[in-house]
Amino acid sequence: MSGWNVIVIGGGHAGLEAAWAAAKFSRVALLIGNPATVGRMPCNPAVGGPGKSQLVFELQAMGGLMGRLADETAIHTRVLNASKGPAVQSLRVQNERDAYAERAQDVIFGHPNIDILRGEAADLESDGQGGWLVVTTDGRRLAARSVVVAAGTFMRGVTWYGRQSRAEGRQGEPPSRFLSAPLARAGHVLKRFKTGTPPRVRADAVNFAELLEIPADPNPRGFTGTPGPRAAESPTWQTHTTPETHRLIHENIHESPMYSGDIEGLGPRYCPSIEDKVVRFAHHDRHLLFVEPDGVQTSEVYLQGFSSSLPPHLQDALVRTLPGFEQAVIQRYAYAVEYDVVDSLELTLNLESKLMPGLFTAGQINGTSGYEEAAAQGLIAGTAAARRAGGEAEAFIGRETGYIGVLLDELVFKGSNEPYRMMTSRVEHRLLVRQDNADERMTPIGHALGLVDAPEVERVEAKYARVQAGIDALAAQRAQGQTGDAWLRRPEFTLPDVEALGVTLPELSAAEREAVEIRVKYAGYIRRAELQLRAEDRSRDLSLGGVDFAAIGSLSNEAREKLTRLQPQTVEQASRISGVRHADISALLVHLKGLGVSRET
Repeated sequence: MSGWNVIVIGGGHAGLEAAWAAAKFSRVALLIGNPATVGRMPCNPAVGGPGKSQLVFELQAMGGLMGRLADETAIHTRVLNASKGPAVQSLRVQNERDAYAERAQDVIFGHPNIDILRGEAADLESDGQGGWLVVTTDGRRLAARSVVVAAGTFMRGVTWYGRQSRAEGRQGEPPSRFLSAPLARAGHVLKRFKTGTPPRVRADAVNFAELLEIPADPNPRGFTGTPGPRAAESPTWQTHTTPETHRLIHENIHESPMYSGDIEGLGPRYCPSIEDKVVRFAHHDRHLLFVEPDGVQTSEVYLQGFSSSLPPHLQDALVRTLPGFEQAVIQRYAYAVEYDVVDSLELTLNLESKLMPGLFTAGQINGTSGYEEAAAQGLIAGTAAARRAGGEAEAFIGRETGYIGVLLDELVFKGSNEPYRMMTSRVEHRLLVRQDNADERMTPIGHALGLVDAPEVERVEAKYARVQAGIDALAAQRAQGQTGDAWLRRPEFTLPDVEALGVTLPELSAAEREAVEIRVKYAGYIRRAELQLRAEDRSRDLSLGGVDFAAIGSLSNEAREKLTRLQPQTVEQASRISGVRHADISALLVHLKGLGVSRET
């Protein structure tokens, strides 16, 4: 079959979202080596967490797929940072690993606009008319107007078990042997990155009584607003390393391919291997580890925080030093994987190659880590590819819109020299772009892009009309001499407390009540954040010409060094430099204000 507007290469989380999004516009081909691996969760079977759940809520609001799959296969849900403010609260959903992949395959394989093609891409050729030919290893020449490459960790992938390596994209799966070549031929700078996974341990060999049990939230939440039927069915657990763990690692560090110099790739700073943790943080006598099930009828558990590239015989000994794992049997050994990535500075904000127009990349090929980051990129790349193929105008998502905007902005303008991970600290105005208001922010954007239909937009608008009605009702009623909203702003008060005083609210859902409470309690902070955002927008063109960055003591050391070396001429240019954070930009603005002169370019 032919006639595709878009071909997506790869069936991981980026490829799934790219195909799902593009299929809303026209017919799509999904080219994969083995259909049985579509939707597989090769690392931890979980979705969400700090910085990541916000991405999934935004994906859901824009018509994406990941939130739906996560909710339908959830076995444990918790709101992290629940005792803190709404800007950093994050939903984390533990999933039944096999069910997630099965559900993803049901959705994608059954889609009337998605054709599944089995094969390996060997080359990418221009068709001379603005489109592309994907040449497969068996000689097929597949034509499309746009192509999305979502190759994950597979491009020239090599897995490492100690000093031993083999050509794999991940455990037991062959690499993508040829895709790096056409990208390099076009002028793309390819970098070598590294990531890894922890061992999986047979559940029947773990003494769970020795572990700290972490129950699911009794009232589970979901990305779609409807938690799955088993969302509170399983706990997770916690254990920790011991002095014996650390001793074994120190004595055998030469067996690690990272420390021996065998691995060239750069690993993730914020998700280091257990060897890295023990060596880099030698002052810690223990490191917490999270024991997470792969399903309700658990056959194996995942040791979150114990990623390793040490050889199997050492992994056996190391795992048995952990409380509760004295008799552990490893079912699948940890490994490191090294792979090619493109330099994301060579992409547009829609993840289109600047060197190969009509070719888009998404996921770990762009130097990111994590399912959620990959899915967000897949949605953007798939949408942009389909819109380009259909002759529609290009549309971009800005940094100010939320976490997806920040992810795109940082990849394209700052790049990364290590696997990039989304964190709440990367988002300057996170009080304005919370997970609870993702639908209000992103559903209209999804509609404008062609991903969300009008009834869904109307549903969201009606929801926030009810929220505003609830806020107005609080402001209009008094109890004991104070308005309802004044009572609610007291730190110790919640909505039920205010209602107990006789203040009444219109009928609202649980999500709407939460929105009312957040908007009333944090009204002053939200207003301040909005004013700051507007002030920063007005400051982007302020000149930095002649500024002595070395003399600004409130800058971080990294920012001071990079600003001095690169000499940006405007605040906007400074904000694009990797390592210059929001606090550094604020310090620059304070410095400029202290000069007492207008410095607009």
